[in-house]
Amino acid sequence: MEKIYKIGNREFPLDQSKAEAAYAAKKVINGRQSMTFNLLPLKYQWAYDLYRTMKANHWEPEDIQMQKDVEQWRGHEISQNERWIIMMGIGYFSAAEGIVGDNIQHVVRELVTAPELKLVLGRHAHEENIHADSLLYMISSLGINPHECEAMFEQIPTIVRKNEFVTRHSNNLRRDLDLTKLENKQLLAKNIFVFGQCMEGTQFYGLFGMILSLYRQNKFPGIGQMFRYTLRDESNHIEVFRNLFMDLVEENPDLWTAEFREELVQIMREAIALEKEFIRDCLPVNAVGLSAGEFERYIDYIADRRLAGCGLQVLNPGVQNPLPWLAEMMDVRKEQNFFEGKVTDYQKASALVHTSDDDL
Repeated sequence: MEKIYKIGNREFPLDQSKAEAAYAAKKVINGRQSMTFNLLPLKYQWAYDLYRTMKANHWEPEDIQMQKDVEQWRGHEISQNERWIIMMGIGYFSAAEGIVGDNIQHVVRELVTAPELKLVLGRHAHEENIHADSLLYMISSLGINPHECEAMFEQIPTIVRKNEFVTRHSNNLRRDLDLTKLENKQLLAKNIFVFGQCMEGTQFYGLFGMILSLYRQNKFPGIGQMFRYTLRDESNHIEVFRNLFMDLVEENPDLWTAEFREELVQIMREAIALEKEFIRDCLPVNAVGLSAGEFERYIDYIADRRLAGCGLQVLNPGVQNPLPWLAEMMDVRKEQNFFEGKVTDYQKASALVHTSDDDL
């Protein structure tokens, strides 16, 4: 059907069938290639909705005061074990956030074709930059030697192994690929699963829980607040990659073989084993209110939620959350304003959202 606009003595025909064909050609991969970045009409509404949510949740590290953290770091009320948790958190995340952001920008965003998917992935990468910046802010505020942080993510074996686990799934895609081939579709699906469900969705959660446990005890309130905001962001990131994964599978059912599903479950099993080794390095001695065993069970619980969310077989049926207080800790709709001492909304009023307990 053609519609003609008549302006003066000129006519401008618009062919609706061509526009509808362009919309139908939108796909996660192997879709219509265009340099115009025309979002409309939206095909992946979830991507635009999550982009709006993520944009509304914007925060800046410098907005969070670190005076109490500095006092505690320099004082005597914090144990050596608790300081070590902070060091491991900074040492791991200062590398991991960059790995995630690099994979988004130079692998996944390069391969997807629908503009709204590129839009939300661009926001995702931007938030990884904020997280990396927050680590820098923590390091400079506490006066930690940055070379120590670099040494930690390059020399502590459990951190090295976790980073190598994810980067090998990224490096496999850094070349020209024919995404019409089954094996290459599966490489991309595997990458999206590893980064969204295994790394950000599971391997980040051990340290998140430890640092928020310290925050719950009024230790390192500034760092704890930044990790609360970071974890809220990560919940959105997990959902971006889960939706992307599920749509990729739906549009390419040939990749969803029994063998491939079993491979993904085994990859998660490897991610869990690496995370548990890392947890034992973070808590070589149980600190006050912190038990390595509890956090290991928590990782089993989180991993099964990620597997089930992707339609995969869980590894520990019936496992319960040993840290139910974490869900309450993540309600960041209302925050104490550090400067004025009153309750404020740290969000754009136009799109007030918060982390669902389902993410914890």
